[in-house]
Amino acid sequence: MDRPSDLFDRLDEWSALSRFVTDERPGATLGVVSGRRRQGKSFLLDAVCRAAGGFYFGATEATAAESLRRLGAELTSYLGPVTPIRPSGWEEAIEALLAIGGDRPVPVVIDEFPYLVEADPSLPSIIQGALGPRAGHGRESRARLLLCGSATSFMGKLLAGNAPLRGRAGLELVVQPFGHRVAAQFWGITDPRLAVQVHAVVGGTPAYRREFARDDVPRGREDFDDWVVRTVLDPASPLFREARYLLAEEPGVRDVSLYHSVLAAVADGNATRGGIANYVGRKATDIAHPLTVLTDNGLLRYEADVFRSNRANFRIAEPLITFHHAVMRPVWSQLERRGSAMRIWQATSPRYASKVIGPHFEHLCREWALDAEGLPYRDFPASVGSGTVYDPARRTGFEIDVAVLGMGTSGSRTPLLAIGEAKWGQSLGMPHLQRLRRVVEILERAGKFDTSGTVLLCFSGAGFTPDLVSEAAAHPDRIVLAGPEDLYRR
Repeated sequence: MDRPSDLFDRLDEWSALSRFVTDERPGATLGVVSGRRRQGKSFLLDAVCRAAGGFYFGATEATAAESLRRLGAELTSYLGPVTPIRPSGWEEAIEALLAIGGDRPVPVVIDEFPYLVEADPSLPSIIQGALGPRAGHGRESRARLLLCGSATSFMGKLLAGNAPLRGRAGLELVVQPFGHRVAAQFWGITDPRLAVQVHAVVGGTPAYRREFARDDVPRGREDFDDWVVRTVLDPASPLFREARYLLAEEPGVRDVSLYHSVLAAVADGNATRGGIANYVGRKATDIAHPLTVLTDNGLLRYEADVFRSNRANFRIAEPLITFHHAVMRPVWSQLERRGSAMRIWQATSPRYASKVIGPHFEHLCREWALDAEGLPYRDFPASVGSGTVYDPARRTGFEIDVAVLGMGTSGSRTPLLAIGEAKWGQSLGMPHLQRLRRVVEILERAGKFDTSGTVLLCFSGAGFTPDLVSEAAAHPDRIVLAGPEDLYRR
């Protein structure tokens, strides 16, 4: 299919959809497309239908009868039959959709599919029957049926376990936010330090530039504070309340205030179940369901501690939610009054530095340590994380921001390819390097990890002292220094 000129990036997604939609083999096939809201899924699927002459139906919150009437009207407009199409039920509607692909592969998109299932829970089973090996239209049609939805937990369960559509899909595509490098290109930002700052606020969601910020891009580092004030902190901007809406739109959220408190706890640095429960004033068992829902919906990430198997950390996956809870929520009533946003932003800058940009920089460093090319690892990097290493001699713990593990071989110790320290607003020097060396010594004595080739990574948004630069130059295979400019190179 010809790729639309106004589709930014999404090369992998377009390629996967092209292969699925243009498959010439007989028989109707099913694809599932999901992802959080505002990522451009509808735009992408509409472009697929335009390129391949397909049919696109966007569902709304409505009764089954109303949705069937709308679908019939749009099918009539698309096909142009002699008599209008008026499906009496979903069995008839799905047959009509599959009949579109009678003579060639045709994409047939049902967007916001969860709305239809909410009104008629039997719909997945009806689709299963229509795609079955003995179904008439299913065998004869070459329709490429694509079900799309933003309720990520719901869409993920469509193909899981004993779900009716389990094993039926030939495509399962998750449309993710842009990575930090692509996001910088999308925003047109060439200054790496500014790119980190913007990404820490709005992440990689495409809609936040085009529709929400109306293409208002910081003109440089000196414009960043004003940009925050006139976009995210402006009550007239859609970005102002977006973090609240993201949570309200998620299915399964019953006690909204509790969910907001859980997110506020994580944004404030409480990463463990116990810490979150203590922050919100509930028992750990009371927050188990909110944590599960937020994780399933992609708003929280669950990250195991690399060095302690019985401990894990929760982190917010959407930067705008972190910014909202760390900076905006504590002063929400003042922000709503308008006129004092710059004063409030200046007053909350310490929280932004410690709760927003600092942790986000660590996250970007972990991603870079896993996928950057040319790093002197002795094995293929399999995973990256963070954790705490306990020093029994000094009875203290060392927080490790970046830890890269290798694949290793069965029965051998896990290769610890690298450990690293990441500081956004602080210059790193020899004391930071000595700290990392001390951690390697502790881990080597513990015997769980193979530290023979461990690389020491130093990340800083403020630079490095001359003695550390000299030490790294003398040991390029064991010490790597990286700043914002490196994060935007592979």
